Amino acid sequence: MSHLNYNHLYYFWMTQKKGSVTKAAEALFLTPQTVTGQIRQLEQRLGGKLFKRKGRQLEASELGQLVFQYADRMFSLSYEMLDIVNYRKEDHLVFEVGIADALSKRLASRVLLSVIPNDGSIHLRCYESTHEMLLEQLSQHKLDMILSDCPVDSAQHAGLLSKKLGECDIGFYCREPLPTRPFPACLEERRLLIPGRRTAMGRQLRHWLEVQGLKPQILGEFDDAALMKAFGFFNQGIFVAPAIYRDAILQYQPVVEIGRVEELKEEYYVIFAERMIQHPAVKRLCESDFTSLFSGLDDFSAVTPPATFDSELS
Repeated sequence: MSHLNYNHLYYFWMTQKKGSVTKAAEALFLTPQTVTGQIRQLEQRLGGKLFKRKGRQLEASELGQLVFQYADRMFSLSYEMLDIVNYRKEDHLVFEVGIADALSKRLASRVLLSVIPNDGSIHLRCYESTHEMLLEQLSQHKLDMILSDCPVDSAQHAGLLSKKLGECDIGFYCREPLPTRPFPACLEERRLLIPGRRTAMGRQLRHWLEVQGLKPQILGEFDDAALMKAFGFFNQGIFVAPAIYRDAILQYQPVVEIGRVEELKEEYYVIFAERMIQHPAVKRLCESDFTSLFSGLDDFSAVTPPATFDSELS
């Protein structure tokens, strides 16, 4: 066989990964007609159809499945090569991290800062989005790691790993005057500001309310934890936040804590591709003990790093 056009192969690979020509075209910043034309040229070169119609959906043919297996290995390996080259292209390591917007930014920053040395050997870049969007970017090798409120489903995302870093209780807060009924019945007195149903905490909270037999009025749902708290500081609604930051929250007078629920936990997970365990910051995160941090000791020295970290950067 003569030379294979790898652009054609790449467009086919993206179409199969995205599930449609339209989605592949959007990701490639091309028109669907261009992508379709390139795939047809690849089919001519390979001597067979790569896709077949199943209703309105495209499905890889037997030849398409075979070609995709090889293409997936090829392009995944090329992304891995670029990652490693990019780490060393300057005098520091670039560390691109996605942070789920449902997480407390204060706690997320503390986790990340604990693994960034002061010598400038690691350059941190942070991006914020939903858990689902960050997973997609991680799968496309656009991120090195994710901090999220739930683990990855390895069955749906092959090659991705997750590790739980810690968890903390959730407190309920509101501005004065206090509700008249005791907690948790008082949650039906005021409207609630709660995490969105796409977040792990949002799903936990709804289940807990149902178990308690409570039917409160929902004032607003927020994917962004910081925005939810901001509404709570300037509104009469009840909002939730990690209980370890109770003292900091209560500094915003006249905000008060009306209750705490140990069954509700804000969880922190690090998610990364298997090959990224070689990145010093990822390795340190996985080996660090964050017990003191998630217990509420607001001190950077509370995080115990592995003794070998300095040697890993040399």
